[in-house]
Amino acid sequence: MKQIIAAGLLACLAGGFACAQEAPPPVVGVITAASQPVYAQQDYTGHIQSPRIVNIQARVTGFLETQNFTDGQAVKAGDLLYVIEQPPYQAQVAQAQATVAQAQAQAHVAQLTLQRAQALLHTVAGQQSTVDLALAAYLSDQAAVQSAQAQLQTAQINLDYTQIRAPIAGVIGATTVNVGNVAGPQSGVLATIVAEDPMYVDFSLPMADALKFRAQAAQMDLLLQLPDGSTYAQTGKVDFINNQVTQNTDSLNWRATIANLDDALTDGEFVTVILRAKQAQSQIVIPLAAVIADQLGDYVLEVGPGNIVTRHSVTLGPQSNTTVPVLSGVSPGDKIITEGIQMVHPGMKVSPQPAAQN
Repeated sequence: MKQIIAAGLLACLAGGFACAQEAPPPVVGVITAASQPVYAQQDYTGHIQSPRIVNIQARVTGFLETQNFTDGQAVKAGDLLYVIEQPPYQAQVAQAQATVAQAQAQAHVAQLTLQRAQALLHTVAGQQSTVDLALAAYLSDQAAVQSAQAQLQTAQINLDYTQIRAPIAGVIGATTVNVGNVAGPQSGVLATIVAEDPMYVDFSLPMADALKFRAQAAQMDLLLQLPDGSTYAQTGKVDFINNQVTQNTDSLNWRATIANLDDALTDGEFVTVILRAKQAQSQIVIPLAAVIADQLGDYVLEVGPGNIVTRHSVTLGPQSNTTVPVLSGVSPGDKIITEGIQMVHPGMKVSPQPAAQN
């Protein structure tokens, strides 16, 4: 009996693990490849820019009497921003008005003298030289009237400049000169107004992309991803493509216009620009977790007949944060492994289970 048991043990040892129970195939999570609408898109770094930025400056010199805005508030075109002391400029207007009146009076006298000289010209008392002198005096006085009127106009313009108004609508920055100080052309910028709706989006495309997308620009939507990762609610429109290539980067500058909803965009802000086709194409999309890369390229593992793992080389499109479209290498209905990839290899038998939904 002992000899029989010993012989059995020797047979098991000779057969290696043949006497042990065969291990079950590893469990892997799979998805079933299916086509879905995919919008072709490409991402670029963009820069928000205001279409109009105006530096407010004083045109005349005087003490600043009032500031009629709060730093950082929204203003409308024509709003009164500052008032510079007006009495000196009002006095200049009054003086210029008096000069005009004096010049007009002199011109009126000269006109009467000319008329009398012309009436006497055909009498014994009349002389052509008298008419000529009267005409010259009249024309000179008329020129003096025009000069005085020009001085009055200049004085009125300077008086108007004492009221500094907003030339555009937008948000005004902090004032650099406070009430009570002297303001004038030498004071520099008093405040800056930035127009905020709509806004420009400037971005550059490599020439290869620019050549590909130039003819399609009107058929593409422009979306923005903000610095916090959120997608901006408004869609922009490309309205300018530069006519010169940036030599050191071999790129072409594009510009789009987009509405600034709730002042979400700020001049100088960096964003991600997404150029997206208006029409979707049907493509297979798989999770990024299913894609493996080696020296031969990108590939996925499929569970084929008999639950045997096979390798499929794939060509991929532009990826998102979690998925990527497959341009070739995967067909609808293929069972692609997304979970447990590290435990299997081509040729191995596995036990496929539906992958967890993320």
